[in-house]
Amino acid sequence: MNRKWFSLGVLSLLAWAAGCSAEKASLVAPGEKVKKLVGGFRFTEGPAADAKGNVYFTDIPNNRIHKWSLDAKLSTFREESGGSNGLYFDKKGNLLACEGGGRRLVSIDPQGKVTVLADKYQDKKFNSLNDLWIDPKGGIYFTDPRYGNKDGMEQDGEHVYYISPDRKKIIRVVDDMVRPNGLIGTPNGKTLYVTDHGGKKTFVYKIAKDGTLSNKKLLAPEGSDGMTIDSKGNVYLTTSAVLVYNGKGEQIETIEVPERPANVTFGGKDKQTLFITARTSLYSIPMKVKGL
Repeated sequence: MNRKWFSLGVLSLLAWAAGCSAEKASLVAPGEKVKKLVGGFRFTEGPAADAKGNVYFTDIPNNRIHKWSLDAKLSTFREESGGSNGLYFDKKGNLLACEGGGRRLVSIDPQGKVTVLADKYQDKKFNSLNDLWIDPKGGIYFTDPRYGNKDGMEQDGEHVYYISPDRKKIIRVVDDMVRPNGLIGTPNGKTLYVTDHGGKKTFVYKIAKDGTLSNKKLLAPEGSDGMTIDSKGNVYLTTSAVLVYNGKGEQIETIEVPERPANVTFGGKDKQTLFITARTSLYSIPMKVKGL
């Protein structure tokens, strides 16, 4: 056989194998693309799925919380939302919301009744609560940055806090970030990921039994807005695209979105659809992996 043609054949085979390997390694379902579900908002944020898989998200400037149902219908869950940003459901089906404008953390039951969980630390109002995660014990981690004008800012900086499961104690657990934003934890309650949007880095912490954090390590050399995690332990960051990092801190996927993404969550009936809030719209893409 002609050596030239043999070499070309080998190279073609290697290229084909590499292509198959790359496709196999992708977390996105085969042949799927990001799809726009609904638009016309001013700034979408804070997506969270309920137990059935319906996705709730915020439109911050319009002061609303919306619901995207399993049957692809949009409705308004709450008007006058206090400038709600990040959302998260607890085990009882209550929707917890970081009210950036209201400067407080609230719980909203299925009938719409609002209960304030936290609005001060050491008798000083929070800055502008942004994102939250509920640990397996029912404790709540939340970030408290301050974007824009700092007039009226009572706290001495932009930090991360933890509310004890009995809701009786609030402690500051991170105080060395420029501007913390998104955060997410693992289902065993042992690890917390927090992004320093202002410092342009994302870190991983070990969670102690009392909720305090230690053993800070760098996960990614870039910041993020919102975050989520999948069943394989991969962490999803939102920058100019959705970037996926594995537990070793290696970037393993880039998901391009028509608009700059702000936050992500898994939802849908099988929890295997990634929902993306991006500026004026809500997008989705089917995945191979499920959310937690």
